[in-house]
Amino acid sequence: MEYKYKYRLRSPMGGLAADLTAETLTDHPPCDYRLQIDRNLWLVPPKNVHWRDSAWLSFGLSAHADALHQIHPADLTIRVTDLTFPLANFRSEVSALAMDGWLRDQFPLPDIELRAEFNPTRHSHDFYWGGISSPFEDANYL
Repeated sequence: MEYKYKYRLRSPMGGLAADLTAETLTDHPPCDYRLQIDRNLWLVPPKNVHWRDSAWLSFGLSAHADALHQIHPADLTIRVTDLTFPLANFRSEVSALAMDGWLRDQFPLPDIELRAEFNPTRHSHDFYWGGISSPFEDANYL
């Protein structure tokens, strides 16, 4: 069954927002394309998604890979059917935050401190990835 999660961070610049609709599938779901995130963990990104949004969705899922494997050691696929950005100051990194929120709503996962904060000095948003300093550096996953 599909579940919708709404990520919101209000700020003086309007804030950040993303609506993510996804479902959990087991075994080998019928799909044309899926990304292997870790061992038996897969992501089916939404159709017509920008590559950066897909990358950040993947990161948001990979950040919880070990915990998800403990909960569900068999094949697990997260199929994202919709990712939209309501009126907001959107950045692709928000896709990871929406995935993190969706996952924590669906599974008993700990808060690993993926978050964004408004930085008034820079008039922009800063992103924090828990203990991961550079999300796409291979050394984080060895």
